[in-house]
Amino acid sequence: MSVQHLNSQSCQTLADWLCYIEQSHPIDKIELGLERVQQVAARGALASLPGKVVLIAGTNGKGTTARTLEQLLLAQGHSVGVYSSPHLLHFNERLRINNQDVADDDWLAAFALVESLRQTTPLTYFEFTTLVAFAILRQMQPEYCLIEVGLGGRLDATNIIEPDISVITTIGLDHQDWLGNDRESIGREKAGVFRAAKVAISGELAPPASIAAVALHKGAELLQLGQHFNYQATEQEWHWQGISQQYRHLMLPWVPVQNVATSLAVLEQLHKLPAFAQLQESLQQLKLPGRMQLLQQTPDIMVDVAHNPQSAAYLASQLQRIKPGYSKVLALVGMLKDKDITHSLSPLTNYVDEWHLVSLPGTRGADSGLLVQALQNTDVKLAEAALQYATIQEAYPAIVKALKADELLVIFGSFVTVSAVLTLQQEGQ
Repeated sequence: MSVQHLNSQSCQTLADWLCYIEQSHPIDKIELGLERVQQVAARGALASLPGKVVLIAGTNGKGTTARTLEQLLLAQGHSVGVYSSPHLLHFNERLRINNQDVADDDWLAAFALVESLRQTTPLTYFEFTTLVAFAILRQMQPEYCLIEVGLGGRLDATNIIEPDISVITTIGLDHQDWLGNDRESIGREKAGVFRAAKVAISGELAPPASIAAVALHKGAELLQLGQHFNYQATEQEWHWQGISQQYRHLMLPWVPVQNVATSLAVLEQLHKLPAFAQLQESLQQLKLPGRMQLLQQTPDIMVDVAHNPQSAAYLASQLQRIKPGYSKVLALVGMLKDKDITHSLSPLTNYVDEWHLVSLPGTRGADSGLLVQALQNTDVKLAEAALQYATIQEAYPAIVKALKADELLVIFGSFVTVSAVLTLQQEGQ
């Protein structure tokens, strides 16, 4: 079957637009830089977002931080827009207004607008869709815009905006081909979201010196975890201290407390810290699709988009909490080959009893054999016993069919892996 080549005039649906922009620039092709996206944004003032704007960078925790801020602002009666990427099932997930994914018709109008503004300027998939999201935010006028950086910070397309508060969640080794081979380099790139005379908040427990150096150079007001705000957690509860306010005896959420603590530091600067009861209620409900998401019970199946050493270590800490409740923990893993596979699998070898390794499609997808080799670097016996599969569509139903009522299946390694499983679950397979 021949591939349909679209032009902007023939785009009638959201799927048409996504196909059109991907034909000119594949979704997985990365070209960092601000010149192209600034040129197009300037023609429609798309970089001038409404209300208070928070720009969120970091290796892990961007989505959790944005979700926490969103829920706590909504609980106080404010309108909130959230831009994030990638999506799990539907493109519409990339932009939420008041906790609702933006509808197709709004995306269509904004795509047409950006295409008219683009003229002959080439845009990457991410640049194009980011400008489209900004156009919708300008149209919808929420009181708060929460914007997740795609990759890095300094040269990411989202960095054309002027945030009221910039955030770095965590600094880990990821995207090293683009951001540098050490935490100092990566921290420097992510701190590129800081602005002169504006608040910059770092939620990193062990920040590289480059973060403070960039803040000083730019003239940003840097507030750091451990200095200007802090938290302490036990197995039963946690406490938070800000500059002028604090909370004690908070319930533990099913998301990293570190990210919630960072979100509270942002809200303190916005003068929007919630009442204690309001915070407790929000923490009880705080969940994020694809993060420690329970798909079914008895037997339990959980998905998590952990895909680098830092996020895998957090997943391992959660498995340590819940493993005693199961007779066996199984893992279904698919990863991209440009990730640090060995150090992403090693934190989990103490908590996973049986490994199922699957190949992912596309040029970036890692073959299951590569995962076996990575597992061998940590535990030879587990690697020898691991089962390999060609596709998620082959692996998932087979594993679920054999899963016992008192076992746990954890699926992780990539947004691609989790998305494929969610699709199968939705289809009832």
